[in-house]
Amino acid sequence: MCQTDNAASAPNDLVAVDSRPVTRPSNPYQPVGDYLSNVGRFKIIESTLREGEQFANAYFDTETKIKIAKALDDFGVDYIELTSPAASEQSRLDCEAICKLGLKAKILTHVRCDMRDAKLAVETGVDGLDIVIGTSSFLREHSHGKDMAYITKTALEVIEFVKSKGLEVRFSSEDSFRSDLVDLLSLYSAVDKAGVNRVGIADTVGCASPRQVYDLVRTLRGVVSCDIETHFHNDTGCAIANAFCALEAGATHVDTSVLGIGERNGITPLGGLLARMLVTSPDYVKSKYKLHLIKEIEDLVAEAVEVNTPFNNPITGFCAFTHKAGIHAKAILNNPSTYEILNPEDFGLTRYVHFASRLTGWNAVKTRVGQLGLVMTDDQVKEVTAKIKALADVRPIAIDDADSIIRSFHLTLQNGHDGQTNGAAPAVTA
Repeated sequence: MCQTDNAASAPNDLVAVDSRPVTRPSNPYQPVGDYLSNVGRFKIIESTLREGEQFANAYFDTETKIKIAKALDDFGVDYIELTSPAASEQSRLDCEAICKLGLKAKILTHVRCDMRDAKLAVETGVDGLDIVIGTSSFLREHSHGKDMAYITKTALEVIEFVKSKGLEVRFSSEDSFRSDLVDLLSLYSAVDKAGVNRVGIADTVGCASPRQVYDLVRTLRGVVSCDIETHFHNDTGCAIANAFCALEAGATHVDTSVLGIGERNGITPLGGLLARMLVTSPDYVKSKYKLHLIKEIEDLVAEAVEVNTPFNNPITGFCAFTHKAGIHAKAILNNPSTYEILNPEDFGLTRYVHFASRLTGWNAVKTRVGQLGLVMTDDQVKEVTAKIKALADVRPIAIDDADSIIRSFHLTLQNGHDGQTNGAAPAVTA
């Protein structure tokens, strides 16, 4: 895996590259100005302790929940969402325990649009309730069996109750993208007039495309005056893109979970979203979140749910900042921004050049020669590079294999120099 700057050793076939000051060009990825866009002023509702509990492997005891909550709070998330206290007695006790921690982040709990759940939740000490009910024909017929008139009436009653307790309240439809648009907008208009802090749209089955998300959020933005929260499942691989498009269209809040864990394939991952947003709004993201903590948080959650961090995970995947092809390595050694849109230093990580392969270039090998404390001419480096490639064509090689070739080649040159009595000596030193 990618190592932090103070790591004892690099992966066994990679070489850490010393960072050099880099003047990165002005951001060409800044979106076109749009007064509705919130890509530079969004808020995160971190749902690892709610949506994440629905991940197949998840079992968070109270101690683990508290560790995760504290880590997320230290990282800088705006809200931490917890499992409904109506789910179980331990869920209620855990909710109360986390509310007593005195965290900077606001604590929310996710409850059904049901007065019994709401009354139980307000007694736990949370800062707000996230109320939800299914609105698609699928869920109205096969889940709760209620019509839109009942949904609207019940929503308004629960919202009024929560507001009377002085708490934040969000109302969200479930399965928003398979709901009737007229029904959806009528419902949102009603709860907006009732004074909710946020309305939520949820791609509950991960069916939405970025264009669909943009269109719905943009339309909704013209109907409600309150904030808009978004929740995207990743069944079709669009969760990060959908969250970004929602912010572009005027959404204000995004639900995330660490490593994206959740029901089925999970939701928008915290690290992946911030990788996307760092490219677009670097000053905002760096000022708001402690990015160097992301690996520590992901390791904590990965261990708790007994999974490995995916190799291609944004930021923390073991090869996220690893460069292998010779052309890439040469450019990276000259200026890392040539093949990196993210700077590993922003996350407390290190980039590596993978030079022990048949794809390596002599510039990468030259860097390794210097790291080994040896000196060779460019022609000599090119010759030893050819030897490394020759072995790598026969079998996979590790960094020790490549180092052995370099040292043996250098020793041969040095011995030739020691035995030479006439003529120019090869330009090598130890």
